[in-house]
Amino acid sequence: MQVLVRDNNVDQALRVLKKKLQREGVFREMKTRKAFEKPSEKRAREKAEAVRRARKAARKLAQREGLVGAHKR
Repeated sequence: MQVLVRDNNVDQALRVLKKKLQREGVFREMKTRKAFEKPSEKRAREKAEAVRRARKAARKLAQREGLVGAHKR
């Protein structure tokens, strides 16, 4: 991973790096690897993640088809 430092602005480059690491899931993976995870906990976490992904995909499909309005932030 590479981040360019423009005009000696290291603070902005650090912010960009943190955002990229967050998007890649590095922080989440570091947290999970910090301690041992029982196989049953791993299965439950992976199943919850799959459910979350499926709901997100269904929500995006409904928005594309115009069934649900877009979420405003």
